[in-house]
Amino acid sequence: MREPTFVRERRRPSTVLVTGGAGFIGSAVVRRLRRDGARVVVLDSLTYAGNQATIEASLGANSVFVRGDITDQAVVADVYRRYRPDAVIHLAAETHVDRSIDAPMRFVQANVVGTAVLLDEGLRHWRGLNAARRAAFRFIHVSTDEVFGALGAEGVFTPSSPHRPNSPYAASKSAADQLVRSWYQTFGFPAIITNCSNNFGAHQYPEKLIPLTIRRALRYDSVRVYGAGDQMRDWLYVDDHADGLIAAWARGTPGQTYLFGSGEERQNLHVVREICSLLDHFAPHGGQPPRSSLIEHVVDRPGHDFRYAVDISATRSALGWSPATTFEEGIKRTVGWYLGHHAWCETVLAGSYDGERLGLGEAA
Repeated sequence: MREPTFVRERRRPSTVLVTGGAGFIGSAVVRRLRRDGARVVVLDSLTYAGNQATIEASLGANSVFVRGDITDQAVVADVYRRYRPDAVIHLAAETHVDRSIDAPMRFVQANVVGTAVLLDEGLRHWRGLNAARRAAFRFIHVSTDEVFGALGAEGVFTPSSPHRPNSPYAASKSAADQLVRSWYQTFGFPAIITNCSNNFGAHQYPEKLIPLTIRRALRYDSVRVYGAGDQMRDWLYVDDHADGLIAAWARGTPGQTYLFGSGEERQNLHVVREICSLLDHFAPHGGQPPRSSLIEHVVDRPGHDFRYAVDISATRSALGWSPATTFEEGIKRTVGWYLGHHAWCETVLAGSYDGERLGLGEAA
């Protein structure tokens, strides 16, 4: 495994508000911040994809968990007023494209309205800080490469790529990005936008491709692949992304956009086959056929983007960050983690989701 290349240059703020800190990427950020000695305030509404047990062991005595919705202005105002953060890392969002097809307004409310509330109250908080704390304050908005739309077989997204979202999820995140940019341009609010490629790793809710495939293949259920499975994704290990967000906070310039990816592009079908092979190795199937035989090609997702890939050269140059984990290393760790955490999966699912197909658009 390559070591992270960035070094700390700016003194870390003492208190960091992490929205969505009980979720997948959020909990990785919380663990990273706590290792660095920061005081963390987690604001999370604990929707189906957020679980307090995910971060309880990471928070420690000096940090705080607040259950609340980012769309509730009174709650957000109280958190800013009570804990007076030196930085905000904003990850709270509805994120699953399939669910956005079935319930788009839920995504507009959480991702657009919620971000606007955080910015509005954040501006009020920032203006009330003394000069030194105001100069050090940062608002890190965590977004997705899906705002840029789809790529063909060639090319990469850059920070200047136009937004062309193709799903309600991507559109809601694009709108949130524009709100963040406007708060910087209009009010001078020290906000930074980050757009990342597909994340994977421990603690991801088992509705996304990798954990869902692990869970279904482990149970010898059919493993669904949308269409031909030739869609390409740039897979970023979640701990590397967490390191990148800390780098954006420590050394990022307000008003800038930083892209985080790995350059580790894989077809969805390749990813599924690799998981099946790893499970055959680590969880032998006792005479059953190889788990790759479970793969079932199903009708594609409506508006499914073909390929995402990001150019991280500007991020590497500005922040001194680069990914430390190869796809092969990361997928082995991820499969191993889920094999050792059956109880966590059952707890977070809690009868609310059992791997059924979502996002066919029947609700529309």
